[in-house]
Amino acid sequence: MRLWPRSLAGQMVLLMAVALFVAQAINFVLILSERQARRYNFSVGGAVAATVDAVEAAKWGRAFPPPRPRNPHQSVRLTEQSVIGAAEARDPAVEGRLASAIADAGLGTLPVRAAAMPSSRAGEWPTQGRKSSRKQRPPTEVLILSVRMAQGQWLNLRWPLPGSDARIVWRVLLQTLIIFAALLLPVIWLGRQAARPLRRLAAAAASFGPKGPSEAVPLEGPADVQRLIATFNEMRTRILDMLGEKDRMLGAIGHDLRTPLASLRLRAENVEDEGERERMVATIDEMSRTLEDILSLARLGRSNEPAARVDLAALVDAVVEDLRDLGHDVSFEPAEALPVPLRPVMTTRAIRNLIDNAVKYGGRARVRVFRDGGEAVVEVEDEGPGIAEEHLERVMDGFQRLEGSRNRETGGTGIGLTIARSIVREQGGDICLENRHTCGLKASLRLPLGS
Repeated sequence: MRLWPRSLAGQMVLLMAVALFVAQAINFVLILSERQARRYNFSVGGAVAATVDAVEAAKWGRAFPPPRPRNPHQSVRLTEQSVIGAAEARDPAVEGRLASAIADAGLGTLPVRAAAMPSSRAGEWPTQGRKSSRKQRPPTEVLILSVRMAQGQWLNLRWPLPGSDARIVWRVLLQTLIIFAALLLPVIWLGRQAARPLRRLAAAAASFGPKGPSEAVPLEGPADVQRLIATFNEMRTRILDMLGEKDRMLGAIGHDLRTPLASLRLRAENVEDEGERERMVATIDEMSRTLEDILSLARLGRSNEPAARVDLAALVDAVVEDLRDLGHDVSFEPAEALPVPLRPVMTTRAIRNLIDNAVKYGGRARVRVFRDGGEAVVEVEDEGPGIAEEHLERVMDGFQRLEGSRNRETGGTGIGLTIARSIVREQGGDICLENRHTCGLKASLRLPLGS
């Protein structure tokens, strides 16, 4: 599962959300600690005041125990020994505060003890407060204060300490949700607004090509994004101008070279030596075919041929019949009609190149057409020596011939497969090569069936 978003807007929102969460967590810890400390000090202050009142009442012989307190869990009693044992962890700060309060009340200097402990360890005390209500739950922790009176007895006070404040937790959570909604929602909206031009730019860059849409990307978004879009539009214009110039140059080269080649062929026909004449004509024909292949490769992607839904099985069958008429050993496995959106002339050339390659290197070719999921597949198999695994991809590059001679009859220019793959890829498909298990090579041409 991907936790880190890919888009810039998503990353900004995630970072801000994390920063807000950390800030709110620190704020929550500080608020809770300060509130707990204040409530504890307030509770300790009440316990000290109640203890001083009880000591004063006992000293002057007034009614003891004192009137019933409001909290039913508060209790005062006299014992011969302090209820705070020697093993209890005492609180020096509270002891100092209690001793100072007793001295300030004019009651002299009396030994005191103070300790906080769980209410279960404090034992049972006689109830002197009101009856407990449902709202007043038993405390989990109590503060015990002990004062040794002049008569030798110990006055002990049990005082409930405040527990955890769950309400503040919910209040802080609610506050966090409000802050997140108030800050993150506008940030998300702004991020999406800023990212929309970038998405359009990415889509334009992905679809850009010689036959892609000619409209420039509209300038919108922040200033830096607009500068990026303007730069892309300028680069796009320069590339299209370069492609147009390349087409004009190739047209001029083709025109300028065809004329002298035709003149050379006419002159070669007048050579008296028949063997020399045939060799010269063959050389001129090879130069002409090489020129046509190079021009075809250079013009790929600039074809004006419209796409149409064509029966791929019938198209392949027609190519196979033409090659049979030329004397090639090609077999075709009959197939059902398979309509595919494609450019018929260009696709015919790609299929012919694959079959020609199989016949030249494998002696014969077996062709079949079938459907594979959402793709139409044309498979061409031969019985040649195959290709080493490390050369399967390299042979698809231009002007790569694994056959060492320069004989046109045994190898060609080395761009037949390159032209075929470029034609198919321009239509959203691909061509892959693989060695057969027995012998020979299998070329698979795949085209999307479309909707």
